[in-house]
Amino acid sequence: MRKFAQLLCMMFLMALPALAADVAVLRNGFTIRHERRQELGGVTRLYLTADSNGYTDVPTSEIDHFEQDLSPAPAAAQPAAPVPVAAAAPRASVSPSNPSLPTPAPHVDLKDVVASASTTHLIDPDLIASVIHAESNFNPHAISPKGARGLMQLMPQTASRLGVNNSFDPQANVDGGTRYLRELLELYNFDLIKALAAYNAGPHRVQQYNGVPPYRETRAYVRRIILDFNRKKLAEDKAAAAAAKLAANKPAAKTPMAKTSSTKPSSKTPPARTIISARSAATQPSPTP
Repeated sequence: MRKFAQLLCMMFLMALPALAADVAVLRNGFTIRHERRQELGGVTRLYLTADSNGYTDVPTSEIDHFEQDLSPAPAAAQPAAPVPVAAAAPRASVSPSNPSLPTPAPHVDLKDVVASASTTHLIDPDLIASVIHAESNFNPHAISPKGARGLMQLMPQTASRLGVNNSFDPQANVDGGTRYLRELLELYNFDLIKALAAYNAGPHRVQQYNGVPPYRETRAYVRRIILDFNRKKLAEDKAAAAAAKLAANKPAAKTPMAKTSSTKPSSKTPPARTIISARSAATQPSPTP
């Protein structure tokens, strides 16, 4: 009897790691499964793996509550015979806890991913980053209540049309989402407001209302992206103007062979780039056909 009780105790202790996982439920409806969490100032760090190698930082104010993860624990992987690299065919891995969802890809540098998509599809990398911020808050594992997945929140049918096999692969997701944004920009003659509204609510809604749909979520979404994008561009212009002023005030090297006329350094700054106004997306009345 004592041995049986000891066996039950050991089985319970072995099951503890599997029961320790929680789910963070965000205010926007997203959920993030994590092994443990740690509050660091105004953010909460969610550790996605037991070895603490993978984590994501989420603003604490964006977390609604935590729940215990009641999904089945992943089965222990069985050792497999080594496969030669040349013979291994590339295929998307499958999450043990949910066979229908691919396992997130290994960590990559998001700046490199965004830069690659920017070069391929000729879209400002700051705009791509602003869309990612609004869509998933830079969480490659995000899943919306409607089923949109990954950094740029691709719906399964959209991902399939774009040739994205694994929406949790940052490289594939950002490339597909940026290509889709480029398609929308071309569709609306590079009207960024309409393209963003279509990315959020769908092109059929933009066509229905001949502009930004009168949805609070869509208007707030467009305004948030434009404000974030403008903030980055204004900061970039400010830094460029400061650098130009510093270069203009720097004394030129003297040359003994020729005299140079004394001229005052120009105080003019380079012309500012055109900034798209966010006010129109948030305050303009719905256009009529």
